[in-house]
Amino acid sequence: MERLQIMYQHWSVRVMSAVMLAAALWLALHGPLWAWGLVILGIPAQMLNEYSLHRYIFHLPPPRQQWAFNLLYQAHYGHHDFPTNQRLFFVPVWVALPVLCTSFAVVWGALHLIAPAYALPVAVAIVPVGGIATFLGYEWFHMTAHLTVAKTRVERHVTTLHNQHHFRDFSRWFHVSPGGEVIDRLMGTAIDRETLKSQQRIEFIRTLGMRPDDARLVAARQHFAPRYGLTPAEITRAATS
Repeated sequence: MERLQIMYQHWSVRVMSAVMLAAALWLALHGPLWAWGLVILGIPAQMLNEYSLHRYIFHLPPPRQQWAFNLLYQAHYGHHDFPTNQRLFFVPVWVALPVLCTSFAVVWGALHLIAPAYALPVAVAIVPVGGIATFLGYEWFHMTAHLTVAKTRVERHVTTLHNQHHFRDFSRWFHVSPGGEVIDRLMGTAIDRETLKSQQRIEFIRTLGMRPDDARLVAARQHFAPRYGLTPAEITRAATS
């Protein structure tokens, strides 16, 4: 219950859950029964979204312009800066909704060319039902990886790999959802055991390799301190560690 309370304090989780429930209700009332069998396709589709967004957008080289840097700080840089801050665990709603709408438009558009009569129910089954369910699972496992709580075997495995992303090499292990490591291995972003043994950990504790006192980081910390509950002591410590 404690983890659910943490999750549902975040607007993105609330909004996406509401969309998923509305889509499931629509599918139950208006979609063919067989469309429910396609919900499972939303799992690999969302895992690809998860990997691609994390690797190619959230880990963009830090912009020089402070406004652009601040956007990425909200989206992800801040999470690497303060990995135990619960307000920075979750994908912002202004990221989640555009990704959802884009994914739905792509799937619906492709299906409309192939089977227009079934494009809508199939797209609903895959994206806002199966895809969001997978997204919520991602948020659960990601949150759990950063909390000191009792964990299942699967949660411990996710935590081990995700900690390697944060504290060994931020350019590896972009997946979080269980099973997503297959994508990392196929894309060459896994960490092999021999590399892990020799990895210089100190290089990767810093936020995406930036100096801890980088002016953009300092400005972002001060700007978002009230929103994320950052204390002066935390900000000072982050700039010197």
